Amino acid sequence: MCNLYSQTKSQDAIRHVFDDMCEDDGELIDTTGNLPAMAGIFPDYAAPIIRHRGSQAGWELVKARWGMPTPQVFLEGKRTDPGVTNIRNVASPHWKRWLGVENRCLVPFTSFSEIDSRPGAPRNHPIWFALGPDRPLAFFAGIRTEWTLVRKLKEGEVTAELFGFLTCPPNAEVAPVHPKAMPVILTTQDEWRCWLTAPTTEALRLQRPLADGMLQIVAEGVREDAA
Repeated sequence: MCNLYSQTKSQDAIRHVFDDMCEDDGELIDTTGNLPAMAGIFPDYAAPIIRHRGSQAGWELVKARWGMPTPQVFLEGKRTDPGVTNIRNVASPHWKRWLGVENRCLVPFTSFSEIDSRPGAPRNHPIWFALGPDRPLAFFAGIRTEWTLVRKLKEGEVTAELFGFLTCPPNAEVAPVHPKAMPVILTTQDEWRCWLTAPTTEALRLQRPLADGMLQIVAEGVREDAA
């Protein structure tokens, strides 16, 4: 499962890649303030997402904490909810409630990491994948919600914007490194619009591996990808 990714493009890059969509579907409002490059995004980090503006037309670039609410069955006897970063089983009632358009989001990224499981690989050896050496901007198919929970004991109960993203079987590049799954990656404007606006059944057709040949290994053995 992907528990580490990077987003190193500027706010302008995120906003402008969305320009044509905004002409048809309403403007994109940026409420993130100063958004620095993030070479290593780990679970529970606050990271940018693009979501619906609620009752208003258009979209909003906001920060949210990575990790959706954990199913209650896994929280028995626990004092905190660490969150779920990757979602595969969208047929589960726990996740179905957040598959409507109001809870779908796009998660911008430039590269993502999987721990190398190839024979002979060093222990906990990260492998970084991207669409190319220049780390083009792309998006994970995400879901989000506002939720009240205790993520850290020292922080106490908080109400926070949370997100996670869908996974699917791996493609040819990821499978040798991580044979169980890869994130659902969306690379075209049609896919972004479909994920944000289409009926659930249609949108979930995007839960499939990225086409073989579209990813490259761009770094390994490091916990951040600052390129």
